[in-house]
Amino acid sequence: MFTSKFGIEIEFTGITRNEAAKVAADFLNGTVIHTGDYYDTKKITTPDGRVWKFMSDSSISCQKKQGRQKVAATRDYSVELVSPILTYREDIETLQELVRQLRHAGGFANNSCGIHIHLDGSDHTSRSIRNFVNIIASKNDLFYKALQIAPERMSYCKKMDSLLVEKLNRRKPKTMEAIESLWYEGYSESTSRHYHSSRYHFLNLHSFFTGNHTVELRGFNSELHAGKVRSYIVLALALNHQALTQKCASAKKPQAENEKFAMRTYLNRIGFIGEEFANCREHLTAHLDGSAAWRFRAA
Repeated sequence: MFTSKFGIEIEFTGITRNEAAKVAADFLNGTVIHTGDYYDTKKITTPDGRVWKFMSDSSISCQKKQGRQKVAATRDYSVELVSPILTYREDIETLQELVRQLRHAGGFANNSCGIHIHLDGSDHTSRSIRNFVNIIASKNDLFYKALQIAPERMSYCKKMDSLLVEKLNRRKPKTMEAIESLWYEGYSESTSRHYHSSRYHFLNLHSFFTGNHTVELRGFNSELHAGKVRSYIVLALALNHQALTQKCASAKKPQAENEKFAMRTYLNRIGFIGEEFANCREHLTAHLDGSAAWRFRAA
């Protein structure tokens, strides 16, 4: 599950893009280039040749700290970290430490900020993409509660389109072209548009069909908490692995009287096993209700 490549985008505020780029360059021993493009991108090239970016994002509500208060700030405080292609075993510690460095420099996330994880789509088939859609559809409610997706961000990471799910499972398309046609069915805008409306779902396949051939998961509130960032990445990689390796997946929503138990059972099933992932299990179940089953039995 940890062999797949991925990239991550982390939105935050609290410090400027220039400040964030300097923190990253110092930590990564890289050099900064100011591109002056529309997104005011700052590129940090590291000794291994990889490029980390800090860009502006119009969806971020910019803030900074003034004493103990958070106050409105200029657009310079809109910061989106875009990683290069990463692998879990080789890069997770570097990414986590960079997140800590940015937080220590004054960066923080608010309810307007999200995390997007892009997964390498090169191994996916029509079967595995259908699996991915069904896995997310069946766990939508549990994931949204577990991840505490902020209401302000719901328009940027909607739940799976139930009509799309129904069509995929009724027609059972055998080719990527057929799935792509269903994905864009009902949209009038050009599919070549980068900010196509179909992308704003927990599972985004627009990036798979038109961009860098990645499957994007958008259902994460942003954090500059290294442990939570790691938990989100592990979850994304595990979901990707399940979609790739499972023979089939159902979109049926499971009955979950005890949400915490249901989530822990599911996480164990997809690979969150052992002490290494104890913190991940804790982060992903902290907001779930574990008492409902006991109340039901007592009644």
